[in-house]
Amino acid sequence: MPVLTRLIPSPVVVDISRGAIGDLAGLLADQRISSSGKLAFAVSDGSGQKLREKLSPLLPGADWYVVSDGTIDSAVKLADGIKGKRYDAVVGLGGGKILDVTKYAAARVGLPMVAVATNLSHDGICSPVSTLDNDNGRGSYGVPTPIAMVIDLDVIRAAPARFVRSGIGDAISNISAIADWELSRQVTGEAVDGLAAAMARTAGEAVLRHPGGVGDDEFLTVLAEGLVLSGIAMSISGDTRPSSGACHEISHAFDLLFPKRAASHGEQVGLGAAFAMHLRGALEQSGLFADALRRHGLPVLPGEIGFSAAEFVQAVEYAPQTRPGRFTILEHLNLSTEQIKDAYADYAKAIGS
Repeated sequence: MPVLTRLIPSPVVVDISRGAIGDLAGLLADQRISSSGKLAFAVSDGSGQKLREKLSPLLPGADWYVVSDGTIDSAVKLADGIKGKRYDAVVGLGGGKILDVTKYAAARVGLPMVAVATNLSHDGICSPVSTLDNDNGRGSYGVPTPIAMVIDLDVIRAAPARFVRSGIGDAISNISAIADWELSRQVTGEAVDGLAAAMARTAGEAVLRHPGGVGDDEFLTVLAEGLVLSGIAMSISGDTRPSSGACHEISHAFDLLFPKRAASHGEQVGLGAAFAMHLRGALEQSGLFADALRRHGLPVLPGEIGFSAAEFVQAVEYAPQTRPGRFTILEHLNLSTEQIKDAYADYAKAIGS
């Protein structure tokens, strides 16, 4: 008998709404994630403490753990702290670093993880990947997908707008990443998971073409949904391929070459995606990317995030070394330094300054 369906790893519940955090206890009880309220919360020592004050009276059975940074040491420390205490689940309440630490710690002790995102800076909020700093720089670790995803639009609005802008760049870059994946299928025969590609591309297109902005609830909902779908797409494919191509290679190169000057993840991948589309000869789409990035206050030229054209060329040249084995437009073209300089000059001229 043929296999007619497949199971998709995804949260059992996704709540994206205003005031969602206030109903967190009820949601977890209704979904049978935690009817006892015996939960381990991981929060930062900054904004997380304010939300703790709000939630503590609603969750009297919860214990609270402060996470100081996004390192693997912090994740192991958190896991050691919650081990053996018979919690129903571990709740990460915060931004990307807190969620990544919590995902890793929950996986280490075998507990389900609930993600309560306080900003929309990247697509890691619902992904099966935990990105943590370690002695060798930064590593990506496979973890289970969160069992529940909660995004309170009131909390998102209260966060600095730059976090939303970063998420926009990350979501839009999906389109470039999928183009790289499909290029690899044509050139190397790499398999493409059609469902994962469809979800990631749909998420990116929805954000790219939405007329709203960072202060608009409807737009924030579409962005949040897009970032969640991107995470689920990665769960389906089993890796970051649906959301990571040349755009992310360029961003990783910035991080490695200029660690003290790197901009936000979303700013870098958005710029990388626009340039990658230009390299493919998709000039109309590259222009569409640039227009959308500008409209949301994101950079389209390296000078807008403090890098010279020469440094951008250096990052593009180094980028393929950041993901050995991944095939993108950069590996396909294998451009020399001079060719990258010429391509960048054409890109800057095409999109205008």
